[in-house]
Amino acid sequence: MTSTVTGLPERYRPLDQVGPDEHTETGVIQTWRAKDRVLNRDVAVRVHTPAGPAAHAWITRALTAGGLATPALAMVYDASEGSGDPQSPGGAAYVVNEWIDGESLADRLLEGPLPEREVRTVLRRLADGVAEAHRVGLAVGGLTPENVVLRPNGLVGLRGVPAARGTIDGDVAALGALLEVCLTGLRPGEAEPRPLRGPSDLVALARRARSSEAGQGLSSVAAMAAILAERPRSRPTSGSSSRTDGHRPDAHRPEEADHGWLGRLRDRRGEDHGSAAPTADEPVRLEPGTRPPVPPVRPVGSGDTVLTPAGLGGDTVDARSVAPAAGAYAGGGTSRDEDADRAPLDDLYTGPYTGPYTDSTDLDDDEDGAGRHKLVVFGLPVLALLVVIGLAWWVGTSVLSVADSVDEGSTPSVSVPTVAETDEGDPAVAGDPVDIQSAEVFDPEGDGEPENDGDVELTYDGDPATTWSTLTYRGSPAFGNLKPGVGILYDLGAVQSLGGVTIESPVPGATVEIRTGETPAGNLDGFDTVAAGTLEGTSDLQFDEPVEAQYVLLWVTGLVDGGDGFTARIGEITVRSAG
Repeated sequence: MTSTVTGLPERYRPLDQVGPDEHTETGVIQTWRAKDRVLNRDVAVRVHTPAGPAAHAWITRALTAGGLATPALAMVYDASEGSGDPQSPGGAAYVVNEWIDGESLADRLLEGPLPEREVRTVLRRLADGVAEAHRVGLAVGGLTPENVVLRPNGLVGLRGVPAARGTIDGDVAALGALLEVCLTGLRPGEAEPRPLRGPSDLVALARRARSSEAGQGLSSVAAMAAILAERPRSRPTSGSSSRTDGHRPDAHRPEEADHGWLGRLRDRRGEDHGSAAPTADEPVRLEPGTRPPVPPVRPVGSGDTVLTPAGLGGDTVDARSVAPAAGAYAGGGTSRDEDADRAPLDDLYTGPYTGPYTDSTDLDDDEDGAGRHKLVVFGLPVLALLVVIGLAWWVGTSVLSVADSVDEGSTPSVSVPTVAETDEGDPAVAGDPVDIQSAEVFDPEGDGEPENDGDVELTYDGDPATTWSTLTYRGSPAFGNLKPGVGILYDLGAVQSLGGVTIESPVPGATVEIRTGETPAGNLDGFDTVAAGTLEGTSDLQFDEPVEAQYVLLWVTGLVDGGDGFTARIGEITVRSAG
């Protein structure tokens, strides 16, 4: 079908119709995938029949959406109310949107519910984009799984912006419906409605978003985005797993609920109100200032056997032979008389000490220990001070000798490190070039605009004269403050040991990072940084140590001023194995 049939300008050539017709109160909207002949790119063209005043409200909303710049919503490139003559070029009412490549959310949900982490990411990014539209007073509409597209770079986008009609509250409820269907999946043939199960905070959020009761629903889409951005407050334990058969483990078991400060508080209350006194085997809490209980002592009785000093050995005294006279250890009575009790002690006395006299006493030993302690306390600081003075003298004499030699015109000697010293900490030695199997532009934070994707192969075709370049950005070498960078992801075909890369650039000055990984990732955190630098004519970026990787990411972080804007150009890249 030609553009004159649909009433489009000659600039847009329709390729094929996508999606069903959208019937509105003012007419019918058809969506076409078309080719922009001027910029040579695919676009989505939505045509309103009839044109003219009937499409005025829709075109006004589209012009409002044209001021938005968020990757979650398809950008509006062009819009016109038309002249009303569908047979002449430009007679139709149309809106030209960014064409978003990727898998629709509806197709993805046919495989089953999304993982919890992906649900939070998709809904948060979509809610952020819708919240931006609400800030300018625009209700987006059309928030259905068929219009939500999962971009290849990990972002999410909404086609058909804006819809023919929509309300702020309707967008909130539609996002709640999307959250609910992401948790249940789209399985043809299953009974409706499907049981809603998943993380408790997401289930509660979906119900709040769809609630129409006063005081129960969400106040705005921005509030929903803020809730999704928060980390979940509880995580399943390592021994638990998600269940899909409808039987969820009990989340209120006592052993899981009574933990932490709440459990300790409950135990303390149980101690305060306990009815049973502690037994002899249980610990007893004493009041401050009290002494521990004295163990009971059995009094010496008539049937006890008292050992003789010889049997005890030396000057050892049989404790059973000593009966306390009073106090806590005194017995209740004894059958021995006082002389009999003293007899064992009297037998042990052998008279005064008659051995040789020595000057050494326990008191002298204590005084010697104190003296040694004082010597250590005062001697160590003095020794440390002497060491510092010695080092200062040595440094001063060395500096003065070097200064004297310089004044006399002589060259001071320089110590050359040994082979062992130079080998330690050297970067990995780059070896032979490694063949690159394929490559593609890596732009996880982009808005979907291609970064000269067709020229990527020129960076490893063996000819430095053929180059790939980024788009031209204005205002700042940091990609116009729109995103942190853009790169090219190279696939080596298999995991290999790598030692560095060589980059040739006809425009020096751009800053780059080299990142590697064994598997491809959708975001920058999935790759490890192994080298970085500023590009010259030819730049050798060697790794600190050999790296095992299959994927090498050339990540451009800073651009070069080219007069009419900032850009970066790559002529050739050579990945080298570890030597």
